[in-house]
Amino acid sequence: MSATPVLFVSHGAPTVALETGPYAGALALFGAAHPRPRAVAVVSAHWTTDWVVGITNAERHRLIYDFGGFPEALYRLEYPAPGELQISARAAALLDAAGFRARLDSVRGLDHGAWIPLRLAWPAADVPVVQIALPEVPAEALVRFGRALAPLRDEGVLLLASGGVVHNLSAVRFGDEGPADHWARAFDEWIADRLAARDEAALVRWRELAPYAELAAPTTEHFDPLLVAVGAGRPEDRLETVHQGFQHGNLSMRSIALR
Repeated sequence: MSATPVLFVSHGAPTVALETGPYAGALALFGAAHPRPRAVAVVSAHWTTDWVVGITNAERHRLIYDFGGFPEALYRLEYPAPGELQISARAAALLDAAGFRARLDSVRGLDHGAWIPLRLAWPAADVPVVQIALPEVPAEALVRFGRALAPLRDEGVLLLASGGVVHNLSAVRFGDEGPADHWARAFDEWIADRLAARDEAALVRWRELAPYAELAAPTTEHFDPLLVAVGAGRPEDRLETVHQGFQHGNLSMRSIALR
């Protein structure tokens, strides 16, 4: 069995779940163009932990509508994907072996950073899903976290890291679909260049090296999943740009795969 891809998505605003534009189309194309994985293991910016790493461990997931003020149609969406208890236990064992404390969680559901991109890429909800919490650790440790989960790729499990390359909610202008702000473009392009060069060392030091880093990501939880994806990548992987572009003035939607 060949290794499954690593997919990083900038999941954007929750309203992408209701849209049919280029971003939704790109994720749908990705899901259709690649062999159906045995399961998907998701690390999302919307489940973070400062200590023990939670891992969903349920046969069927409930959805968490962890947003407010959006159209009522969003709160009626469903995604009844099954869980995969064997993969949950395997992920916990891999993380424990790498020095990350992990626990199985049979109560927590899938947050919107997980179920929205999953719903766009695999709309039939027939691929089992496991969500893994994102640890609040330094950049180097996030790469190690991704590397610890990488063996799942050889077992038919696709790793999905969900966050955002540029994510500053105080600067977002909902409904503004004009040219993106120059600072957002500069940061996004720097990240794209470092990804293309497979420059892990520079990506780990993005806070000090990337232009406009503090403005593009004043908090790190949306950027951090990208480092998990980088860690799960391998030297022989090819970088695939799944989608690029901006919404709402400066919200980067850049999404990439390593395969």
